[in-house]
Amino acid sequence: MGLLAWVMMGLSIWHFAIFVPDRFWGGIVGSFLCAIVGAVIVGFILAGFSIPTNDSITIANALEAIPGALLGLGFAYALGVQRGNPALEL
Repeated sequence: MGLLAWVMMGLSIWHFAIFVPDRFWGGIVGSFLCAIVGAVIVGFILAGFSIPTNDSITIANALEAIPGALLGLGFAYALGVQRGNPALEL
């Protein structure tokens, strides 16, 4: 259940990517994957390299994934800017 909480938190943070110009590496799909992977990796590290079970999950387990999702989105954005993805003009 801890892994599901991390993935869902990464997904919810990913939805805020619409507020920045789409310069992500791989577009919106790349930002989605980076947010999910970042949330799971950092959640796994902060949980002590174990996945919380049904008996030991708390709201804090879901909150552990927020820094990872933000780092993943930042990584995807920085990589997209470095590769020269132009910002879409409206």
